[in-house]
Amino acid sequence: MKLGYIRHAWEFGWCREIEEKHTGRYGAKGQTRGKRRKASREEIRKQNQWKRERDVRRLMKWNFGPNDYWMTVTYKKGERPSPEEMKQDTAWLIRTARRRYKKYGQELKYILRMGIGKKGGPHIHILVNRFSTSDTGTDLIFSSIWKKGHINFRTTYEAGGFRDLAKYVTKPLEDWEPETLKRYSPSKNLIRKDPKEKPVNRRSLMDSQGHPIPPKAPKGYYVDPDSIRQGINPVTGFAYRHYTIVKLDRRI
Repeated sequence: MKLGYIRHAWEFGWCREIEEKHTGRYGAKGQTRGKRRKASREEIRKQNQWKRERDVRRLMKWNFGPNDYWMTVTYKKGERPSPEEMKQDTAWLIRTARRRYKKYGQELKYILRMGIGKKGGPHIHILVNRFSTSDTGTDLIFSSIWKKGHINFRTTYEAGGFRDLAKYVTKPLEDWEPETLKRYSPSKNLIRKDPKEKPVNRRSLMDSQGHPIPPKAPKGYYVDPDSIRQGINPVTGFAYRHYTIVKLDRRI
């Protein structure tokens, strides 16, 4: 029996990311396979960048929530530390904050990205899990540690959500940023999960006219329209469809 396509699903509780694709192994009912060709250097670059964004976005969804903090750590006006000094400062900040978290029975989780602005201003972006007690909290802890400048705190929701944050964290270095500047770094205690794989029998991602079939959400979910990516892979010649479904009762 020929199968239609393979579905991989990543579960996050409030939403589910889905990637579907036809393969030579499972056939491609109703689809005429396009001619395979070697990917161009630009196509490889774009695909690799998309994968980085996707992987970091999923890492964020598994480990952080809409009320966790996106911090922008800056230096005092006029200070221009070297990339190595920035790395040392960042390591010291994280190390000290981790000890403070542990004191209150909390485990620090983070994803960080160092950068240099167009006008030369050094800064560090840190996505960090937020907690608070009657005595302290994440903002008080980090602000009390960092004396070399200022820290701006925004929730992940206020900062644009995980899709935008993942794009920023994984973006290539700017022309004025040195190669020695570390791109992004996650803490080692972040949760990672494998997808669930399911073959979908006797179906196609393309209609009889060769047009992509839009995804449909199961009962209780809706398809996030900004998440849909579908078409024909120019390298393999097979159809693919990527999208995210969100629970209807999701509240942020």
